[in-house]
Amino acid sequence: MRVGWTAIPLVFVLTGAQCRNDPASPAAARTYRMGFSAVPPQLNVQSVIQTIDMWSKRGDAALLALTPPWKAMLADSAPREIVRREQLDLVNYYRGKGMEIVAMIDATDGLARDKEHPDLIAAGRSIKEPGIQAMFQAYVLTVDSILHPDRLLLAMETNLIRAIAPADVYTALRSMVNNTATALTSAGGGSSAALGVSVQVETAWGRLPGNGTYIGVAQDMADFPFTANLGLSSYPYLGGFADPADIPQNYYARIATDTHKPVLVVEGGWSSVTVPGGASTSPEEQARYIVRQMQLLDDARAVDVFQITFTDIDLASWNLPSGSILPLFASIGLVTADFNAKPALAEWDRAFARRR
Repeated sequence: MRVGWTAIPLVFVLTGAQCRNDPASPAAARTYRMGFSAVPPQLNVQSVIQTIDMWSKRGDAALLALTPPWKAMLADSAPREIVRREQLDLVNYYRGKGMEIVAMIDATDGLARDKEHPDLIAAGRSIKEPGIQAMFQAYVLTVDSILHPDRLLLAMETNLIRAIAPADVYTALRSMVNNTATALTSAGGGSSAALGVSVQVETAWGRLPGNGTYIGVAQDMADFPFTANLGLSSYPYLGGFADPADIPQNYYARIATDTHKPVLVVEGGWSSVTVPGGASTSPEEQARYIVRQMQLLDDARAVDVFQITFTDIDLASWNLPSGSILPLFASIGLVTADFNAKPALAEWDRAFARRR
């Protein structure tokens, strides 16, 4: 799952947000940084301000969940103008707080892994075209050269795309991403970012789709050999787990061991309300998931953990296409869409208070 949202000019947002990282009380050390993205519950400036202000008090890393601006680039807008206008002020703000910056680029449809991005489909275009692949590469190189992320993931949930998307789309994605990685490592002395892709954990364990037999991610490592750090996407409540305690202790660690790569959770969570196809749940069960997830991260010696959304999503304020699966993920926030704390927030804060 990767949530797309309309960019709000952040030069205005950041003048209003004031936040700080509170010193943590030492406990058992954590290996991972923790954070969220700026995705708000509602698509307005005040909502963005409040989201960033609230989560940045309990985070030491920031996630940029980016989709190539296909519509604008097809209309001949320069990637440099788009990145500077929509992301640079936000990144400078995060860096001013001493946060690590992790950027992930999603070229296909984050809410329908069997499809290409809706803007490309609407324009009758495809990542199978050399011209579209060149646009993707230009955008990624621009993100790297202007924003200088510490970690840069070039494709999302590659194993799930391979499992359910048309084979020629996956082949095009693999070629496009590998060519972009080559360009990043050779352009201007090379990118300073640690490069990688992300995989879907439930898919790796044969649960989404599958029969529950562990598959692993060896194919992804072979298909994307430049990977220096591996992103993980995990929504266990949609993968057949009835309770957080049922998640195996080596759920992340087995993948880390198999690949010999540092792992970071770049998206995931557990809904606080029951959704179609998901486990029966509650806010208290969501809180137990946060506790369990930190155990999984400890076991894998992960380097980062993110949720894309800090808040729940106010679905009524989003212009969702018919059949969107976003409602399945709308209640994974640690606070409600009105910024009221859920029990899971206290568990996150307890983990954040551990020294790194």
